[in-house]
Amino acid sequence: ALVDGKVVAWGEPEAGGDCTEVLDELSDVRHIAGTSSAFGQTGAFAATREDGSVVTWGDPDAGGDSSAVRDQLQSVQEVKATARAFAALRADGRVVTWG
Repeated sequence: ALVDGKVVAWGEPEAGGDCTEVLDELSDVRHIAGTSSAFGQTGAFAATREDGSVVTWGDPDAGGDSSAVRDQLQSVQEVKATARAFAALRADGRVVTWG
């Protein structure tokens, strides 16, 4: 949940319910996108911050680990989710995908 630019997460850790590892980065959030498996047992979240950076958490196989593209996740305008991946549209028109 997004409350006053901060993220509150709960539920199964493997489904993105635990964001404590990135909690310090989850401020000034403007949007959250989420993935989920067909049965809702795993998932991940991507939070777009006001500065255009993106913070991810949850199941690494569902996009919760964006470390391979982290340096590209700047000036992000929008993030969309599929069942197991994310796509981020940057201000320069480039699209960055992970998951």
